[in-house]
Amino acid sequence: MAKDPSLVAFTPVPKLNLSHLPEVYVLPVHLSFDEVHKLEDQLAEAGAPVTYDISGAKLILGALTTIKRAKFELHSRGLRVQDRGVGNTLNGASVIDRDRNPPAPVDGSESPTRKRRKLTLVNRDEQNSTDPKESLHNTEPATKGEEDVATVSMSQLSVSYAPTYPTAISSDTPKLDELESAISSDFPAGSVKVVRTEWFANSLKAGIPQQFEPYIIYDGRVAVQSESPQTIRPLHATRGDAAGPLVYEVSQNRHENSGDVPHGIVTKNYADGRRLEASHGENAQPLSAPRQDHHVRRFKYSSQHAIDQTIRPVQLLRETTSEHDEGASGTLPEMPQWVKENKTYACERSTPLYTPNDLFVAQLEKIKLERILTGDEIGVRAYSTSIASIRAYPHELTSTKEILSLPGCDHKIAHLFYEWETTGHIHAVDDIQADPALTALRMFYKIWGVGAKTAREFYYDRMRKDLDDIIEFEWSSLTRVQQIGLKFYEEFELKITRSEVEYIASIVTYHAKRVVDDGIECVVVGGYRRGRSENGDVDIIISHRDEAATDHVINPIVAALETAGWITHSLSVVTANSDRGQQPVSYKFNDDTRGTGFDTLDKALVVWQDPVWPSMAEDLAHNPKARNPNVHRRVDLIISPWRTVGCAVAGWTSGTTFQRDLRRYAKHRKGWKFDSSGIRERGTGKWVDVERWTDIKTRAKTWQEAEKRVFEGLELEYREPWERNTG
Repeated sequence: MAKDPSLVAFTPVPKLNLSHLPEVYVLPVHLSFDEVHKLEDQLAEAGAPVTYDISGAKLILGALTTIKRAKFELHSRGLRVQDRGVGNTLNGASVIDRDRNPPAPVDGSESPTRKRRKLTLVNRDEQNSTDPKESLHNTEPATKGEEDVATVSMSQLSVSYAPTYPTAISSDTPKLDELESAISSDFPAGSVKVVRTEWFANSLKAGIPQQFEPYIIYDGRVAVQSESPQTIRPLHATRGDAAGPLVYEVSQNRHENSGDVPHGIVTKNYADGRRLEASHGENAQPLSAPRQDHHVRRFKYSSQHAIDQTIRPVQLLRETTSEHDEGASGTLPEMPQWVKENKTYACERSTPLYTPNDLFVAQLEKIKLERILTGDEIGVRAYSTSIASIRAYPHELTSTKEILSLPGCDHKIAHLFYEWETTGHIHAVDDIQADPALTALRMFYKIWGVGAKTAREFYYDRMRKDLDDIIEFEWSSLTRVQQIGLKFYEEFELKITRSEVEYIASIVTYHAKRVVDDGIECVVVGGYRRGRSENGDVDIIISHRDEAATDHVINPIVAALETAGWITHSLSVVTANSDRGQQPVSYKFNDDTRGTGFDTLDKALVVWQDPVWPSMAEDLAHNPKARNPNVHRRVDLIISPWRTVGCAVAGWTSGTTFQRDLRRYAKHRKGWKFDSSGIRERGTGKWVDVERWTDIKTRAKTWQEAEKRVFEGLELEYREPWERNTG
């Protein structure tokens, strides 16, 4: 007889409690901005002490799969680690097969019987293979007693650091003291674990912490350093002085690196604004609430224990000399209106080409590039916002209080400025510039057609250290664009003067008019239009008031320039806009109508070289195959129909952060999607005619007028091109 379903006992999944974990850090690699924040929120709700300072974390969650990538991510963030535990290496040989056992299911079913696995040992002298699958090799010296080990089961190898607390397949909730004891033994002093995010997902589903062992990517320990990095300690703090910032003294105790101590970016997290805990007693509280913005995320934890274990936000630094005390105490220059109104979008303020704080900004740019190279998208956005804000500030910065008054700048930037102001340099930048891995990544990243991800693959997966390695071992695997980028690597690094930009534009205009008619207009955009004296490439928008004249015209123009000898290589030619009849693409469009880049306009990315040189006749008479000595240049030709020429000019002229904030502003303030090929409503996907092209009587007479109408339609004050140098 079937039981009444209402009588069947139902055991709800218990609420996950992670309050007894050590500090947890979430790696943003391979996770979107929203995914990172969601994961951090869920961890906080479970009581886990989330930290944003990786140097203080013992448990690191990440969407990674290999030991080598895990160690790279730790090292790139300034956390130097060494292998630990049984099973990393045996008798001086590397363990080839170190795959973990599959995670235990969380639905109550039994796991398959674990089989004993053989460990294949290889001699270090034979480890010259470039197979990415062999990137898991470890080179830790063998520990005593391992010489006679030949075949060991995986469970025996990991027993020394496997958690002993119950898994989710048990219905019994572990006692807190047992759980604490188990976790303490699993995270000894100085240890650090990189664990797959699936561990938390399965723990959350089961309502109880899972065993770490099946999910561990890397298990190591923090490398011991003999040097003492620069430290900050509080000089004094008056609890009743709520309005005054906490004063710190900077102690210089840096010693020379010993040969055995790892260096490089090991101190980056300190100089990059690591959070410090003031030693004012066990129950000390911050004197004032810190700003909450994109650099620091704070949570209200569900566990008081988790609150107590969270690293407290750093307090405002203040110079202690009499010269700077006055500025820090409240005497600041007159703030610009955008600061008073806390305008966060770069498109709402003027950002000139040269600013009083260019030297400090140059340091921040180096840190931002490091974030790009290491795949830290959140860090890239944060530093881009801070840099744009500082560049727009019209006064020379003199205090950390000024930094904190700027939208998008927080204590992290204040720390960096304090170090820059007091020492003349930033240790994080010094370490970044000296780090050999980042030096190689910067070199690879400069190859045209190679992004940060591919650069990391070259260095970490394929063990390439310089351009010669790429040429010798990777040439056949490179795309045509990458091969061209490598071939002209040094020439593409040379800057282009304004006079040469103007000359190139005149040649393009001449041939475009020959292909179409005299109604063609060419506009040089990019850094040239923003006022730069030298540029890395040349961006030219080509348009015509007759829409039929811009339909599929990019190929004939490129062909004419190739025939005349000006274009030597076509890197990419896109006709997406013409293929759909030059109609502004709907917001929700099919994948087969997508263009490339940040818009869907027709464009050609080409390599340019002046075909004539002073001694040309003499050289060719002596050698008919004489080489053209002129430098190869990068030129982008963009075709825009007149109906959206204002959007094209605005997008391709503005600095990167200005463009980004135009899109963010259009999204959040207007509910629109902006890009250089037009504006669409996010709700309906319909084109928004801000340039008033639909009525022939109201069409813009010039492209300058069309661009101003874009700002007017967005309800933004028009910014001249030289006011958009956000970087």
